[in-house]
Amino acid sequence: MGIADAAGLAGVSMQGVAGELGVTKMALYRYVPGKAELVALMVEAALPDPGAGLDSALAAAGGGWRERLGVWTRELLAGYRAHPWLLDATVGARALGPREVGWLERALAALEGRGLSGAEAMDVVVLLTGHVRGIAGQERGADGTAGVDAELGAVLAAVVAERGEEYPALAVALGSIARHGGQDQGLEFGLERILDGVGLLVERRVGG
Repeated sequence: MGIADAAGLAGVSMQGVAGELGVTKMALYRYVPGKAELVALMVEAALPDPGAGLDSALAAAGGGWRERLGVWTRELLAGYRAHPWLLDATVGARALGPREVGWLERALAALEGRGLSGAEAMDVVVLLTGHVRGIAGQERGADGTAGVDAELGAVLAAVVAERGEEYPALAVALGSIARHGGQDQGLEFGLERILDGVGLLVERRVGG
């Protein structure tokens, strides 16, 4: 995890981990069969334990499905921000550990009794997870570590300053942000719109 935090998931190798531990590469294979299993263990260790902080935050949010899913989404983003390499480690067919499955369980539990089918509830979780991954990916630098949002804003501002007449809608949007603020609200804006849509479906099914 330390290697991945510093250099991204691409920097992790069995040889590199063995070197950090002061053992041979072959000795490491006595504990994990290969890199896929190593990455699965890394994901399990990096994700916050849902039975600890997440459950406490969900309890504090009360019983409303919308509030609970809001907490769930923000806590998931915090996990990705703490370890940006999780974006690369949590794609495709792979082994899932109990913590990752536990996160899925908490989100689905928030939707119980709301009139959604199992497929619809799963799709809600997919939408929220995709939104979180999009925000985390935007924040992540090209090297797999955090931080390009401010740089992108500066680049766009420079483009508008030099050639704003070619991009009038962008110039208006950036001007509004400069006057009124509201930048970097992508997480909350997208989250609220997703939950608004789910709320309409829930209301249609069970009246709220």
